[in-house]
Amino acid sequence: MNKKILALIVAVCTVFTMMSVPASALDEGSGVVQTVRAMGILVGDTSGNLNLGRNVTRAEFAKMIVAASSYKDSIGDGTGSSLFKDVKSSYWASAYIKIAVEQGWMVGYTDGTFRPTRTISVEEACTTVLRVLGYGASDLAGSYPTAQMTKASALGLRDDISLSQGGIMTRGNCAQLFYNMMTAQTKAGQVYGVTLGYSLNASGEVDYAAVVNATMSGPYVAGEGGAAALPFTASAVYRNGAASTLNAITQYDVYYYNQNLRTVWVYTDRAAGTITGITPSGASPTTVTVAGTAYAIGTSTAAYKLSSMGSFAVGDTATLLLGMDGTVVDVLDIALSNQIYYGMVLASSRTTTVSGSAAVEKAVQVVCTDGSVRTFTVDKDKTYSKGNLVSVTVTENGTVISNLAARSATGTVNSNGTKIGSLKVAGDVQILDTTSDGAYAVISAARLAGTTLQSGAVRYYALNESGEISHMLLNNATGDVWNYCFLVELTKQDGSSVSPLTGYYACMEDGKSITLTTTGKVYGMEDETAIAYRYDADGAIADMKKLTSFPITELTTLYAVSDGTKRQLSDDVQVYLKNGSSYYATTLSAVDGASYQLTGWYDSFGAAAGGRVRVIIAEAR
Repeated sequence: MNKKILALIVAVCTVFTMMSVPASALDEGSGVVQTVRAMGILVGDTSGNLNLGRNVTRAEFAKMIVAASSYKDSIGDGTGSSLFKDVKSSYWASAYIKIAVEQGWMVGYTDGTFRPTRTISVEEACTTVLRVLGYGASDLAGSYPTAQMTKASALGLRDDISLSQGGIMTRGNCAQLFYNMMTAQTKAGQVYGVTLGYSLNASGEVDYAAVVNATMSGPYVAGEGGAAALPFTASAVYRNGAASTLNAITQYDVYYYNQNLRTVWVYTDRAAGTITGITPSGASPTTVTVAGTAYAIGTSTAAYKLSSMGSFAVGDTATLLLGMDGTVVDVLDIALSNQIYYGMVLASSRTTTVSGSAAVEKAVQVVCTDGSVRTFTVDKDKTYSKGNLVSVTVTENGTVISNLAARSATGTVNSNGTKIGSLKVAGDVQILDTTSDGAYAVISAARLAGTTLQSGAVRYYALNESGEISHMLLNNATGDVWNYCFLVELTKQDGSSVSPLTGYYACMEDGKSITLTTTGKVYGMEDETAIAYRYDADGAIADMKKLTSFPITELTTLYAVSDGTKRQLSDDVQVYLKNGSSYYATTLSAVDGASYQLTGWYDSFGAAAGGRVRVIIAEAR
């Protein structure tokens, strides 16, 4: 799955507990409930409330079982049939009851009634689910309802449902039952949820992120004034991954929604510049290249506009509206959406000398605050040095690159990263940590929480219309611009006129053995030492430093403690088990202070938000 999609879905479901829990303990934020809700099986009331404690009727269960079957998309706007004398064709659930009865999942009573308002018992519910899974009376040992209850237990259908025979199903019980149903085996030996197109994760649970993605509608482009056509009242809105409101949507934003979850996802990503390529052909375009970056075309609207029959061709300037997966949703005339980028120059090269004048066309490579590296062509004989901070404005009249004057922000970042001193930080702020020689790392505002930024830590920031920081470029403030590894062995090659002085560093990085090479210089490092290194914009190692070690007396998932001093672990801390002269990648959960002697290594380079533990070495006591 695309990382951007996954990140957004994680923003929705980080509070969900994806473990199965007793139905009595289920709440609307649990993973079980939200997964079943995303599938459209459990639907909220007009206010979006799921009312998990309310008893379920036979008519309601008929609707749920159809939504949990391959017939889930077969119910239209019309009504069903009058199969029973107490279910008229105009009854709200008649179509669902018709399918459930015709498929043999549910039955009526001998007096010709269905009794749609009667509550459903756990044995009736389990019997219905067993029939959908393909199990009939001949597959059960014993009589009703004992045989059905026993088989349901054997298949895991009753897991975390405490009801005994005769117990009435609540909406919470139904959520658990249908969740269990998705992972149960059918009579044919298949996982039921998989037969519907859902997938399971490594733990054998329903993949919630995949369910949300599969039941999502979009992309759509917001109209004038940020108008978004939604068939429901939204209960949650996320804009570029941060909690937001519908009022924050502006014209040309790209949005998606999940009607079952009453949730809207909004994206403002755009790419502007000169179109330099449309492939494979104008007759059937699938990819467009703008500002040196190729983008897949994701909608028929965008494909038409970029085709030989559309209004855009190679050489035109345009703005691409990008969806959550980074594909092109629509294409706008650049005049409708002037685009400004902020970033750092990585390289600049002459491309064409204009005959008869001093003007020089240059291609300038810029890493922007969103982490994308874009190449802009400008028609000015101007120097753009590596490491310089610039703004890039793309308009219908061309591209203008301007060097940025320093603009520093100082103060303490609050606990949730929404303020720096007295300055507010936008929910969708873009932050890039940089060095003057071209190294960079994209970071989140939360990464700076609790940090005090002194003068010079921020190289530049820009404000949006609300006076909030929308873009920020830091000056090596986090330590995240470095790569971290554990040096196992350093070897040197003596210099000569043929071969300059060369250093070879055999390291463990991210669980893999790698070799770093420096030419013309060898950094004096000791074997079996954690080190930091970074590349410059040309791909050569620009610097290398030794990390500081300390004995770990206590280790948690967030901190390493040494004699009362607590140091925070980096999000991607590397843990290695030492065995003799060999090192093997392991995990935090696999080591402890009682069984292992632990040594931590942290960056002590003075970065404001640095000092994180990057490497841990565990050696059996």
